[in-house]
Amino acid sequence: MKESLMDIICCPMDKHDLDLEVETKDDEEIIEGSLTCSECGEVYPIEDGIPNLLPPDMRDEAAA
Repeated sequence: MKESLMDIICCPMDKHDLDLEVETKDDEEIIEGSLTCSECGEVYPIEDGIPNLLPPDMRDEAAA
């Protein structure tokens, strides 16, 4: 995920800003990390450079 995406993405639950936590970065690309909603506190993982912005219940279904 490119850090510049932070300008356009928001929490899918309540449309508030997301705070970025980077665990692994490769040049300009964020490989692993998380996005946390500044309002509701929901955490969305970034895995293999892809942010998973599915709501929690849909994320659980997709993993099954």
